[in-house]
Amino acid sequence: MIYTKTNDLSDRRGAAAEAKAALLQSYRATMAAGDPARLARLEERRAIAAARDERHAERDRLKREEREQEQRRLDAEAAERQAAVDATALAERERRERVEGLIARVVKDEAARKAERDRRYASRKARQK
Repeated sequence: MIYTKTNDLSDRRGAAAEAKAALLQSYRATMAAGDPARLARLEERRAIAAARDERHAERDRLKREEREQEQRRLDAEAAERQAAVDATALAERERRERVEGLIARVVKDEAARKAERDRRYASRKARQK
Protein backbone atom coordinates (compact mmCIF):
# COMPACT_ATOMS: atom_id res chain seq x y z
CA MET A 1 0.00 0.00 0.00
CA ILE A 2 1.23 3.41 -0.87
CA TYR A 3 0.67 6.29 1.46
CA THR A 4 -0.41 9.40 -0.34
CA LYS A 5 0.32 11.61 2.59
CA THR A 6 3.90 12.33 3.50
CA ASN A 7 4.77 12.75 7.15
CA ASP A 8 7.24 15.63 7.06
CA LEU A 9 7.62 18.48 9.52
CA SER A 10 5.10 20.82 7.94
CA ASP A 11 2.41 18.12 8.03
CA ARG A 12 3.09 17.37 11.71
CA ARG A 13 3.02 21.09 12.56
CA GLY A 14 -0.29 21.52 10.77
CA ALA A 15 -1.80 18.54 12.61
CA ALA A 16 -0.63 19.93 15.97
CA ALA A 17 -2.11 23.35 15.18
CA GLU A 18 -5.44 21.76 14.18
CA ALA A 19 -5.47 19.72 17.41
CA LYS A 20 -4.81 22.85 19.50
CA ALA A 21 -7.53 24.72 17.68
CA ALA A 22 -9.98 21.85 18.29
CA LEU A 23 -9.11 21.81 22.02
CA LEU A 24 -9.54 25.57 22.26
CA GLN A 25 -12.86 25.41 20.43
CA SER A 26 -14.17 22.66 22.73
CA TYR A 27 -13.03 24.65 25.81
CA ARG A 28 -14.79 27.78 24.57
CA ALA A 29 -17.94 25.78 23.87
CA THR A 30 -17.87 24.35 27.40
CA MET A 31 -17.40 27.82 28.91
CA ALA A 32 -20.21 29.29 26.86
CA ALA A 33 -22.59 26.41 27.60
CA GLY A 34 -22.79 27.26 31.30
CA ASP A 35 -22.38 23.75 32.63
CA PRO A 36 -24.17 23.60 36.05
CA ALA A 37 -21.40 21.50 37.61
CA ARG A 38 -18.78 23.96 36.41
CA LEU A 39 -20.83 26.90 37.67
CA ALA A 40 -21.23 25.17 41.06
CA ARG A 41 -17.46 24.60 41.28
CA LEU A 42 -16.83 28.22 40.30
CA GLU A 43 -19.28 29.45 42.95
CA GLU A 44 -17.64 27.18 45.54
CA ARG A 45 -14.21 28.58 44.64
CA ARG A 46 -15.55 32.11 45.02
CA ALA A 47 -16.98 31.25 48.46
CA ILE A 48 -13.69 29.68 49.53
CA ALA A 49 -11.78 32.76 48.31
CA ALA A 50 -14.17 35.09 50.16
CA ALA A 51 -13.78 33.05 53.37
CA ARG A 52 -9.99 33.09 52.95
CA ASP A 53 -10.01 36.86 52.44
CA GLU A 54 -12.16 37.25 55.55
CA ARG A 55 -9.75 35.10 57.59
CA HIS A 56 -6.80 37.15 56.32
CA ALA A 57 -8.58 40.39 57.23
CA GLU A 58 -9.36 39.07 60.73
CA ARG A 59 -5.78 37.89 61.23
CA ASP A 60 -4.44 41.27 60.07
CA ARG A 61 -6.84 43.06 62.45
CA LEU A 62 -5.71 40.87 65.36
CA LYS A 63 -2.05 41.48 64.52
CA ARG A 64 -2.67 45.22 64.33
CA GLU A 65 -4.43 45.16 67.72
CA GLU A 66 -1.55 43.18 69.24
CA ARG A 67 0.97 45.68 67.87
CA GLU A 68 -1.06 48.58 69.24
CA GLN A 69 -1.39 46.88 72.63
CA GLU A 70 2.35 46.16 72.70
CA GLN A 71 3.08 49.80 71.80
CA ARG A 72 0.80 51.00 74.61
CA ARG A 73 2.58 48.64 77.02
CA LEU A 74 5.99 49.92 75.90
CA ASP A 75 4.81 53.53 76.25
CA ALA A 76 3.53 52.80 79.77
CA GLU A 77 6.83 51.17 80.72
CA ALA A 78 8.76 54.12 79.32
CA ALA A 79 6.55 56.51 81.30
CA GLU A 80 7.13 54.47 84.47
CA ARG A 81 10.89 54.47 83.91
CA GLN A 82 10.84 58.22 83.28
CA ALA A 83 8.80 58.76 86.45
CA ALA A 84 11.30 56.64 88.40
CA VAL A 85 14.21 58.64 86.96
CA ASP A 86 12.45 61.91 87.82
CA ALA A 87 11.71 60.70 91.37
CA THR A 88 15.32 59.61 91.82
CA ALA A 89 16.58 62.97 90.55
CA LEU A 90 14.21 64.82 92.88
CA ALA A 91 15.30 62.70 95.87
CA GLU A 92 18.96 63.28 94.99
CA ARG A 93 18.42 67.03 94.70
CA GLU A 94 16.60 67.13 98.06
CA ARG A 95 19.37 65.07 99.69
CA ARG A 96 22.00 67.37 98.22
CA GLU A 97 20.13 70.43 99.49
CA ARG A 98 19.91 68.89 103.00
CA VAL A 99 23.62 68.08 102.96
CA GLU A 100 24.49 71.55 101.70
CA GLY A 101 22.24 73.07 104.40
CA LEU A 102 23.94 70.93 107.02
CA ILE A 103 27.38 71.92 105.73
CA ALA A 104 26.38 75.58 105.71
CA ARG A 105 25.12 75.28 109.29
CA VAL A 106 28.33 73.55 110.39
CA VAL A 107 30.44 76.24 108.70
CA LYS A 108 28.29 78.96 110.31
CA ASP A 109 28.56 77.31 113.74
CA GLU A 110 32.31 76.90 113.30
CA ALA A 111 32.62 80.56 112.32
CA ALA A 112 30.54 81.52 115.38
CA ARG A 113 32.73 79.37 117.65
CA LYS A 114 35.86 80.87 116.13
CA ALA A 115 34.48 84.39 116.58
CA GLU A 116 33.61 83.59 120.22
CA ARG A 117 37.08 82.14 120.80
CA ASP A 118 38.70 85.20 119.22
CA ARG A 119 36.52 87.46 121.38
CA ARG A 120 37.54 85.59 124.54
CA TYR A 121 41.20 85.70 123.51
CA ALA A 122 41.00 89.43 122.82
CA SER A 123 39.21 89.97 126.13
CA ARG A 124 41.86 88.01 128.01
CA LYS A 125 44.65 89.97 126.30
CA ALA A 126 42.88 93.21 127.15
CA ARG A 127 42.69 92.21 130.84
CA GLN A 128 46.39 91.31 130.92
CA LYS A 129 47.47 94.75 129.87
